[in-house]
Amino acid sequence: MFRECDHALSAMGAGIRGRYAFWVPGRLEMFGKHTDYAGGRSLLAAVDRGFCVRAAARSDRVIRVRTSDGSLTCELPLATSANAPDGHWSNYVATVARRVALNFPDVATGVDIVFSSDLPLAAGVSSSTALMIGVFMAIAAVNRLSEREAWQASLPTREDLAGYLGAMEMGGAFGALPGLEGVGTLGGSQDQTAILCAEPERVVDFAWMPVRRVGAYPLPATYRFVIAASGVIAEKSAGARDRYNRASLMVRHLLASWNASTGRADHSLAAAAECSPSAHDALREMIPRMATENFGADALRQRLDQFLLETYTLIPAAANALTAQDWPALGDVAQRSQHAAEEWLGNQIPETTRLVRLAREQGAIAASAFGAGFGGSVWALVAAADTDVAGGTFNAAWQDAYRREFPEHESVAMFFSTAAGPAAMRWSDETDR
Repeated sequence: MFRECDHALSAMGAGIRGRYAFWVPGRLEMFGKHTDYAGGRSLLAAVDRGFCVRAAARSDRVIRVRTSDGSLTCELPLATSANAPDGHWSNYVATVARRVALNFPDVATGVDIVFSSDLPLAAGVSSSTALMIGVFMAIAAVNRLSEREAWQASLPTREDLAGYLGAMEMGGAFGALPGLEGVGTLGGSQDQTAILCAEPERVVDFAWMPVRRVGAYPLPATYRFVIAASGVIAEKSAGARDRYNRASLMVRHLLASWNASTGRADHSLAAAAECSPSAHDALREMIPRMATENFGADALRQRLDQFLLETYTLIPAAANALTAQDWPALGDVAQRSQHAAEEWLGNQIPETTRLVRLAREQGAIAASAFGAGFGGSVWALVAAADTDVAGGTFNAAWQDAYRREFPEHESVAMFFSTAAGPAAMRWSDETDR
């Protein structure tokens, strides 16, 4: 993939010397459904598929981006005026260009970027966030942003960088770095953190608002994840965005109502839930008074209960199960998380619901949908000997069972196995100049 990108970069007229190469993986969210923008916790891993990115500095302030096969191209200024159509992939590039130009106003060097990806698109594995990170890493490298005072003051750690890139995607400020229009989603920093802070052969545990590492749990080489992309797109910049944002807006409403009722100034729903031993019950008791025409009491109660269960019961139990390698316990936690997503969070579709059940019927240790929902993917944890990579049959059996029930997705559904992979990195190989 890097060699293909290298050839395409040459075809764009980029110089041979001074090129950069980056690997940016996709990610899976093992647990932590819609917890990040509420300040909760998540268990995460990078997958071993992703974006290969090759880049070369330009002599002007233009950003040119294309795929290695030339099927997608865009050209934008490295300026706060960069713009692209809402819902188009180039909007992610424009968002990065605008924000870098705002936060690093003396940035002056444009970049030619070529990428190739083997991730399924709009499938919940963070292909759009990975693209944004790849573009940002290229711009940051050619402009040596990490040497600048604003970077060193605001982004001293990878966790800080993940929080900043999450704010960039959402459009919010990050510390002293002011915000500007994002891609239109009201999310958090989970995807960025998984991509930038993953650890090979481990499931990482992060808490949010701010981003902070809680721990990491080994995933033995005798076990692998199998990812099933349902074939139903979960594109947050298109049809599912309003439903995704509604879940986020309910959290904002719960927090604002809590602060108004208590006179507190908690910065997240998690901070409110942790302010006293009785806070969970107090939040639940306030639900009837929080109800509005847009957010009914039942919807608010379910949103709150899903967040509290996932953050304070299921994720600690999953962390304990991974530490002890208690696979039956992990399977039980995954079932409870999936059930809460279906019944309370309401972000599941028939395809992801069935994929979870079909995975367990085919012998998966645990399985759950992940990502924003309203489409997307499911992970299954399987003994490595049972995956196709090792000559086993789980992948094929799961895929066949799904396609029998949903033949309309046969041409677009994707199944692949993955270890817990490494984080995004500057890549060095024989093509690195």
